[in-house]
Amino acid sequence: MAKKPKKAPAPEGEGEGEEGAVPAAKSRKKLILIGAAAVLLAAGGGGGFMVMRSRAAHAEKSAAEQKVPVAFMDIREMTMNLMPEPGQTQPRFVRLKVALEVRDARVASEIQPLMPRVEDTFQVFVRDLRVGDFEAAGGTYRLREELLRRVNVAVYPAKVDAVLFKDFIIQ
Repeated sequence: MAKKPKKAPAPEGEGEGEEGAVPAAKSRKKLILIGAAAVLLAAGGGGGFMVMRSRAAHAEKSAAEQKVPVAFMDIREMTMNLMPEPGQTQPRFVRLKVALEVRDARVASEIQPLMPRVEDTFQVFVRDLRVGDFEAAGGTYRLREELLRRVNVAVYPAKVDAVLFKDFIIQ
């Protein structure tokens, strides 16, 4: 068998000694940077989690505080004729049954004496509408918003929170 020749040791000032030290220093820097990035990422994630958790707790507390019993007031069923479309000979009607949502029973008692004014407001507004106003996209939504605005003007300083349709038929 043949013997393998041994390599001669390199002098200290040359070759591997210096080259081996440079990559080791670079790898330490990379390792430190990666570690620092991981720590920052973990700290940021933990901080974000705590902020979200505190917001959720605050939202739950606010929702619990805001759970005030609401009151609903029924308005008598109204049947009203609509404005005729151009060229229309047969009259068209709308039948509405509406409920008003108010903050509490105290507000409902303030509004109760004003119900004739509220019904008049509904009648005057709806009689000026055409069937096409309801058929357009969002027509019913716009009707609800306009009725809410008009009711709040009629019952001021009391406030109605929502107008709810219980029955809505166009004939």
